[in-house]
Amino acid sequence: MSRPSFRPRAAYRHWTPITTRWHDNDAYGHVNNGVYYGWFDTAVNAWLVAAGLLDIPSGDPIGLVVETGCRYARSLAFPQPVEVGLALARLGGSSVTYHLGVFAAGERDAAAEGHFTHVYVGRESRRPVALPAAWRATMQALADAG
Repeated sequence: MSRPSFRPRAAYRHWTPITTRWHDNDAYGHVNNGVYYGWFDTAVNAWLVAAGLLDIPSGDPIGLVVETGCRYARSLAFPQPVEVGLALARLGGSSVTYHLGVFAAGERDAAAEGHFTHVYVGRESRRPVALPAAWRATMQALADAG
């Protein structure tokens, strides 16, 4: 069974630099798999804050993570700087799925790639709500090139 190729750097529309930490490494000397999920969360939410879509203490609606996944190609380790690329994979009525690529700083090929899905719900009701039109337009700016 062949595995699909990883997405190229050019497929990503926004970049978040990540500083690896000593405790990101596991007993095998590379960044532990679970750390990548924290990087995904950081990259998505940092973009949402910068885009004016995430008001952590009082925003409504709020995004709840309902699915995330990751594939790995090569190891990363502290003190290696990392860049996480972000692109829009799918924009639904109340959900958004992002593509994420994890690259060693300046490298052409991804070390890992993943996906991350938010479903937007009312802060109080916790029931899915339609994404506001202005949010949809802002999120569309992350549409990838392929």
